[in-house]
Amino acid sequence: MNVDQLKEQVIAYSKTIGIDKIGFTTADPFTELKNRLIRQQELGFQSGFEEPVIEKRVTPSLLLQEPRSIISIALAYPSKMKVRVEGRKGERRGFFSRASWGLDYHHILRDRLKKLEEFILAKVPEARLKSMVDTGELSDRAVAQRAGIGWSGKNCGVITPEFGSYVYLGEMITSIPFSPDTPMEDQCGSCTACLDACPTGALVQGGQINAQSCIAFLTQTKGVIPEEFRDKIGNRVYGCDSCQTSCPVNKGKDFHFHEEMEADPEIAKPLLRPMLKMSNREFKNKFGHVSGSWRGKKPIQRNAIISLAHFKDETSIPDLIDILENETSPVLKETAAWALGKIGGDTALAALEKVKAVEADINVKSEIEKSLLKLRN
Repeated sequence: MNVDQLKEQVIAYSKTIGIDKIGFTTADPFTELKNRLIRQQELGFQSGFEEPVIEKRVTPSLLLQEPRSIISIALAYPSKMKVRVEGRKGERRGFFSRASWGLDYHHILRDRLKKLEEFILAKVPEARLKSMVDTGELSDRAVAQRAGIGWSGKNCGVITPEFGSYVYLGEMITSIPFSPDTPMEDQCGSCTACLDACPTGALVQGGQINAQSCIAFLTQTKGVIPEEFRDKIGNRVYGCDSCQTSCPVNKGKDFHFHEEMEADPEIAKPLLRPMLKMSNREFKNKFGHVSGSWRGKKPIQRNAIISLAHFKDETSIPDLIDILENETSPVLKETAAWALGKIGGDTALAALEKVKAVEADINVKSEIEKSLLKLRN
């Protein structure tokens, strides 16, 4: 069998296992990406979650012996919930970004890539293959763009004509010399909708992001979120979709091809107050299967506290006081002290004064003092 025939068979098979788009590119180094990554590093714009060795991110031959091509796959995910729930006074809700709806996408893409590997190895037993999703060394976006899946948008996502940027990406380096597909030309043009919509200005220019001020990144950190960003988080407990929902190409794009990607509204848009009292086991049982749980319970709880402050939810004051008085995590205590200052009222003021007298942590004490200053003025 020649390689062109095999390529057609791989494309046909991919459609039968729930791969919505597939593309092929060479295994040449990603030289243009290398320059961009070096610049990102120099500017301090990296998140710290990515592969630290730039050469591995741009050189497929460091990851697989004598690679000849890379297969890129895309799966479309929903942008709207089939069943919606609304928060109301006393029952405020947070929001997980769309990429955390349903089953963790890493599992979904690995399943599709494993099936694709098995299909190829049945045809070419001697083939060498290496698949990766998101946390792998290569840049999913750079591979997908070069493989013709879509163009690299100003929102730092790959935008496909069919599904917009609501796609999960994965890739497979292979020793098979598949013929490359044509990369897609940029179609963002002069549009700046995503740059204008970014709450923190993290999209510093088209296709470049300062991860350190990106809300999607900030909600995944473990420390205290800098005060300048807290008000901008709103009720997001994980991730941010502003650069996607503002994109004109994404307008009207909503695909429900994969049952395991469907949102459970009580998980994707959870009640905030119950999250503050969850045990680790309760958190794992409820949220453990979604991608937004990967950093554990505490960052989500911190974000829930910020969300309650955003709503100025007075019913949460007893919960926040409990955190301030009894929590062991300085991050949660500091965030609760800020939230009480934001919500305000006599009960909050009295609690802050009481805890200030006994609080030993210097950062928590400083946040309490700032909130007291705000409430007394």
